[in-house]
Order: sequence, then C-alpha cells, then structure tokens
Amino acid sequence: MSKVILEVKDLTTKYITRFREDVYAVDHVSFKVEEGKSLGIAGESGCGKSTLALSLMGYYFPPLHYTSGEIIIDGRTITNMAPDDVRKSILGKEIAYIPQAAMNALNPTRRIINLIEDVVRAHDPTAKKQEIYQMARESFEVLGLPAEVLQKYPVELSGGMKQRTVIAISVILGPKVLIADEPSSALDVTSQKMVIKMLRNLMEMGYIKAMIFITHELPLLYNVTDEIMVMYAGQLVELASADHAVFDPLHPYSKGLMGSIIVPEAGLRDVKLTAIPGVPPNLKKPPAGCRFAERCKYARLECNVSPPLRTPGHGRTYRCILSEEELRGIYEHER
Repeated sequence: MSKVILEVKDLTTKYITRFREDVYAVDHVSFKVEEGKSLGIAGESGCGKSTLALSLMGYYFPPLHYTSGEIIIDGRTITNMAPDDVRKSILGKEIAYIPQAAMNALNPTRRIINLIEDVVRAHDPTAKKQEIYQMARESFEVLGLPAEVLQKYPVELSGGMKQRTVIAISVILGPKVLIADEPSSALDVTSQKMVIKMLRNLMEMGYIKAMIFITHELPLLYNVTDEIMVMYAGQLVELASADHAVFDPLHPYSKGLMGSIIVPEAGLRDVKLTAIPGVPPNLKKPPAGCRFAERCKYARLECNVSPPLRTPGHGRTYRCILSEEELRGIYEHER
C-alpha cells in the first residue's frame, strides 16, 4: 500500500459575511491522497472547490475561517498552527498552490528571477543570489522552460509561458503536495497540453509527491488524475477512480454532471446531453436533508433526512439515501 501524503479528516471551513452570517463552503469533507497519485476535484461554480484548496493550506484570511477537522501532510498536522509558522514552514515547502488566473499572479514590474528570490528567501533569508539563480535555472530547464525566461518581465511572456512559469515558481522548493486550481483555463489547446505535460513530469521526476487538480472539465480530469472527487454545495457527494467517475458515475449529481457535457472518450460520445434543472442551494441556509434533492429527479420523502456517506467498496464513496443496488436499478430501467 502506498504512503498517504495528504489526509483530510472531517474538514469544515466557513465564510463569515459582513452581516455575521455563516456560509459553510466546505462542510465535513474527508479524503486521502497517496504518494505518486493525483486527485481531481469537480463540480459547479460555487460548490466549494477553490475554498477547499485554500483551506488545505491551513492559512486562513478573513472572511474565510477554520471551523473543525484535521489536515495532515506527510504525517504532520497543520491545522491550528500559528499563521507565521504555516507561512514559514508549510507554504511552498510542504504544500503549494497555483491559483485561478495564475497568469495574472506575476508582478509585472519585476523580473522572474527576482520573484523566485523572494520565494526562496522567505524560507531561507541566508540564501545567496548566485545559488538561487543556479537552482532556478536547473529547475526551469528540467521543466522545459529556457533559462532566459528568468531575466524576462512577465509582460514579455505569452499566456502559456506565464502559466508554466507560475507552476515552476510554485514548485521551486519541492513541495510534497501541489494544488492546481484550473491551471489550464483561458489557454489554447496547445498551451493546455504543455501545462498538463509539465504537471505530469513534476510527478514522474519526484518534484512533487502528490497533486490535486481542480477543473470544470471532467474529461480533462480523466486524462490527468487517478481519482475524482465530485463536490456539491460544499459537500463531497462522490469519490471514485477516474474510470468509475467518468464512465460509471453513481451519485445522481455526478451522473447529471457527466450528462451535461460533451465527452470525447469512446463509449460516451453517443450519450444524449441532458441539463441539470434548477440552481444550487443558498449555503447561508442549506436544506436540512440532501442538498441536491430539489434538483434530483429521483428524490423521495426520505431525502428530507441528511443522507449517509456510503462506501460500497471498489474504492468508491458517495452520499445518497439510495443504496448502490437501488441506483443501478433506476439507471438500468432508464436505458
């Protein structure tokens, strides 16, 4: 059995609005990521994907607040650590984050090498300029980026080059876990392939030990990750292997999510596109029972009660009042 690099136990985080309202964007989420593996996270906008990514770093800025649960990176618990300790010993070294719109994360007035110097010296103030340059040059070349990029300003780089540069800076200290939040969004197909190839190389070469990849594109997750976790209204609704999540989704929301997009993989090309009716619930006042019930065509009276988190086996977890046999019977009847 592979070593667990990241373990999340019953994590709950919330936003507090200016009217003192609690919005539980991550609600009792648990999962593990093993060494050498990658986890994809999918779901509609507002389901909690990016909030979960921010929460995993253990570094909270208002209005985001930690509520409960535990985050363990390579055996080390980082929840409840002092913010300064998290910044100095965790961020960048244990876990790194590539934010959405990463192309805009680079300071346009500074050269790339100066940005790297800031990152390295935040953890090692004694690091010499020549040492940092040599480390950066070797890392960039290994990751397919020419050394001359180090002397350029962000404005001199293309969109794809900026994205790859942000990734290279994020892993310069060799973090154990890399969180990539929509890293290929707003890129053309060629640049997307370069970014994905770069992330795969990071895993293969051991620059990172595990990866979390967040995107709306389920087919992309199928080609990049080993497992896929589907989130809805702040909760985990299904966790399965990439094959199962794409070709054999079990939870009604996962199935609806797959049915609402065009999937190029063989076996799904002829699947009729269907839309998920309605909108996600307001997380200021979420429903007491199943949060997907109002949009689910299989909902019944029992869905007014909070559904259990089921583990039927073969590495799958899902949250529903219906058993695996009942769901499969319904899906088979619809064919």
